[in-house]
Amino acid sequence: MIRKLKKKEEWLAIAGLAGILLLVMFLSLFLGSVLISPVDLLNSNILWQIRLPRVVLAAFIGLLLSISGVLLQGVLRNPLADPYILGISAGGAVGAAISIALGANFVVLGISSVPAMAFLFSLVAVYVVYKLSQVGGRTAPETLILAGVALSAFCAAILSLIIIMTGSLQSIYFWLLGSLASASWSNVITVIPYALVGAGVAYFYSKELNALLLGEEMAITLGVDVEKTRFILIGAASLMAATAVSVSGLIGFVGLIIPHWIRLIIGPNHRVLVPISALSGMLLMVVADTISRTILAPMEIPIGIIMSLVGAPFFLYLLRRRRIEGK
Repeated sequence: MIRKLKKKEEWLAIAGLAGILLLVMFLSLFLGSVLISPVDLLNSNILWQIRLPRVVLAAFIGLLLSISGVLLQGVLRNPLADPYILGISAGGAVGAAISIALGANFVVLGISSVPAMAFLFSLVAVYVVYKLSQVGGRTAPETLILAGVALSAFCAAILSLIIIMTGSLQSIYFWLLGSLASASWSNVITVIPYALVGAGVAYFYSKELNALLLGEEMAITLGVDVEKTRFILIGAASLMAATAVSVSGLIGFVGLIIPHWIRLIIGPNHRVLVPISALSGMLLMVVADTISRTILAPMEIPIGIIMSLVGAPFFLYLLRRRRIEGK
């Protein structure tokens, strides 16, 4: 049952989640395919060059995807929207596949060829979807979603052609499953600016997001420039999701599960929803990545599979819940 949190309860919830997150991140450093005593671990390269950057990267990817989900669900007024609904994942998959198939080897601003191409094509896909959905200088949420679905289908066909023509199934498929096995400090440095700026934008526009939930006409009455706000927030959400895709591959359901679940618990006020969703997304990703690299150690399960095993049943639960409430 949704109830409005008091100011003190909000801060307690945020502080509590932050404390749990730090504890889980600390514990996850001692878990892995190689068992090392805490004393030896502190002096090993495994901690400083492998596990620590991986745990930190997992946390920031959780923040990127969860905040992106908050923004898109608010802007599109669709509680089942996620960061990949605008073709971000499909575009990123095509970009990564092209780079892998061509054997491209270049670096752009410290980012190697595959993530750079994934990032670029993700943004191109979102731009195409946004332009296709514009009519008379305005965009409708329903049209954006439909354009995203259509472009995703088109990209899926291109991806299949690339795999058939090049025979690069294994390498492309592994990237599509999502993984943090190649996490490094350079990846962490790459995502931090997008994570911090994106979270700041989301919090700064929390009032506008609350107004949009009342409908476009009511938002305009409250002084919100709907088209400008939608453009900024969709742009921020797309950049955040594209950044996550570029360093981890495709990891679904985070941006769907976290914002929706938190909204069910604390309500739709974005001033509280944004920070709590960010912390919850970080926590979920750290736990999921820890499971992916330990449950069948020394073999590693792609984190995208872990999230799909968790996310798909939750998505079905949401659909059933909406159907029941609709009656």
